[in-house]
Amino acid sequence: MDMINEAARFITLDPAGIGFLFIVGFIGGLVSGFIGSGGAFVLTPGMMSLGVPGTVAVASNMCHKFPKALVGSIKRYRYGQVDIKLGLYMAAFAGVGVQVGIKIQNHILSLWGQAGSDLYVSLSFVAVLVVVGGIVMADALKSAKSCGAEQTCSIALRLQKIELWPMVSFQRANLRISLWFLMPVGLATGLLAATIAVGGFVGVPGMIYILGATSLVASATELVIAFVMGLAGSVNWALQGMVDIRLTLIILAGSLLGVQLGAIGTTFVREHMIKIVMGTIMLIVALSRGFAMPKYLAKLGLMEVSDATVALLDKISFAFMVISLLVGAVIILGSMFKARRPAAQAQEQGA
Repeated sequence: MDMINEAARFITLDPAGIGFLFIVGFIGGLVSGFIGSGGAFVLTPGMMSLGVPGTVAVASNMCHKFPKALVGSIKRYRYGQVDIKLGLYMAAFAGVGVQVGIKIQNHILSLWGQAGSDLYVSLSFVAVLVVVGGIVMADALKSAKSCGAEQTCSIALRLQKIELWPMVSFQRANLRISLWFLMPVGLATGLLAATIAVGGFVGVPGMIYILGATSLVASATELVIAFVMGLAGSVNWALQGMVDIRLTLIILAGSLLGVQLGAIGTTFVREHMIKIVMGTIMLIVALSRGFAMPKYLAKLGLMEVSDATVALLDKISFAFMVISLLVGAVIILGSMFKARRPAAQAQEQGA
């Protein structure tokens, strides 16, 4: 019971902390509106950098996702980028994955306490961000060399040719694939969402590289999944008393502004820019979480680290977090500005 109470500990908020969370929420919303995945890979570590326990950070993060995702998905639906049918199929399987992920989190918490839970969240972050982020970045650079032209992955093309009943067609995504290939992508998306509140890091690449959707449709459809999963997961976490509603409302306020700006940005840039932004931020945040892990290993007695070293690593981890935020915002806003200027000039010439 002491371990559960420790995990549900809420921090004291000061004006600097509130300002930080609002800015992090805005950047997270900007990233979410642009690449579809919740921006939670920034938000969860950002809250943990302020001293919020990992479980509360994940729960509060998930709680702010569904209203933000609803706003973002409506915005991008109006641009013709959302495949609602694909989003609902993925969300149904992801919902099962979320419940499995929550049970795993609670099991780890009861066995090893808060330090074990924080280490599990950080390890999951680093593993997923390095592997998936590396794949996405390599593919983005390949697309950039071919002038931004995006081609369907060969794995997805092969899977689409396998006639394994039941086959499902998705009109907006322009693909037809067996339900048996869609199911594991959805389950993994939900499992990761319950673990680090960022199911999109599996969901978006999964839709691109396994199902065969374009990055524009995948990133927009992910917002539908995030809405459904966020709503279901929030109810579950809230019933366990893990949601800090103050954190949720602060980051939501910033996110609602950012998500609309990010959604608008997708109409100005080439599709490979979505992958470049996603890969860049994922790899930088992986470094940040990597520097935070020795602290949790020390708490579990698995590593000897002095207090001075832990303090230094905390500062380095926080610095990389800030850098990831700045880099993400600069790439998105910079690419939007560069893409919008020729469009404005063409409009003036036409007039």
